[in-house]
Amino acid sequence: MVDYYQLLGVAKNATADDIKKAYRKLAHQYHPDKGGDAEKFKQVTEAYQVLSNQEKRAQYDKFGRVFDGPEGGGGQAGFNGAGFDFNGFDFNNFDLGDVFGDIFGFGGGRGGKRQDINRGDDIEVEVKMELKDVLSGLKKTIFLGKMTNCKRCNGLGGEPNTKVKECFTCRGTGEVQELRKTILGQVSRFVVCPACKGQGRVPEKPCNVCSGEGRTKEDQKIEIKIPAGVDTGQVLKVEGAGDAGLRGGVAGDLYIKVVVKPGHVFQRKGDDLVTEKEITFSQASLGDEIEIKTLDDKSISLKVPSGLQSGKVFKISGKGIPRFSGWGKGNLYVKLVVKTPEKLNKKQKELLEQLKKEGV
Repeated sequence: MVDYYQLLGVAKNATADDIKKAYRKLAHQYHPDKGGDAEKFKQVTEAYQVLSNQEKRAQYDKFGRVFDGPEGGGGQAGFNGAGFDFNGFDFNNFDLGDVFGDIFGFGGGRGGKRQDINRGDDIEVEVKMELKDVLSGLKKTIFLGKMTNCKRCNGLGGEPNTKVKECFTCRGTGEVQELRKTILGQVSRFVVCPACKGQGRVPEKPCNVCSGEGRTKEDQKIEIKIPAGVDTGQVLKVEGAGDAGLRGGVAGDLYIKVVVKPGHVFQRKGDDLVTEKEITFSQASLGDEIEIKTLDDKSISLKVPSGLQSGKVFKISGKGIPRFSGWGKGNLYVKLVVKTPEKLNKKQKELLEQLKKEGV
């Protein structure tokens, strides 16, 4: 006799949720309509029907079978390979909507949570900005082709001064019953009414401009503000700036994907900036005070100590990128590189020769 626990691939102390998850996975794998093994589908279904029932599972754990007659189905459920007919299957204790919903494409039911189909679609745009713009943020005007509320009917879908009446198809409920044939027989579910789009009411005379939708397509100018400190890959949400909803439904949202162009002089590392500055051999040897340009084109002084080695990195606090989700700014890291001159005049060569003699 096949061990139901082994068949589902779960331990004997598995929770009800573990058993359900294991069955859903195997049912997807072996479902005949998906090209799976019909016999295997029968076996895992029988196993689940027993182990998902508390009383039957207790009997099975104790005796290796159940004793509640043909209606129990524990190892007794018949299966007709040609017509997929489950004989003696206990549907009273079997949650079809929960277990088979995503296998057969039905689920939920009357009173279940329905998606608001009147809601407008979301819109996604990509905005590119210079690294310098990240310091203070960016205001930008974009143009979108989007659905907007119809100006003639104010988004209601009916001709001005006409009434709104109960939908004849669904009798005002916003949903209609649909029957679908499955391997378990005929299954009923409630779906959104196609006539009124789930509203339960329809315009007595549809708007001549929008044909009753309550919205039309048009180009619209939108001003957006990108806050300081954003980075490439961040997505900003503007609520209600997407497509207008159907017949006064809630508008969708606008999602802005940010792309920050890489800098040439400054490289960004999180909220920090990294740059390089060349200095002369004499500056590195004797020390000096040099000017460093920041990302916002301001100058700051940096003291170079004598005897500096090429590649030394200095940290300048608070001169980096504003922190997007916090206070303050990152740091600026300056790498000093000692430049070796490629061409020397006569006097420079003489001086270097003297230093060479001195062992410098």
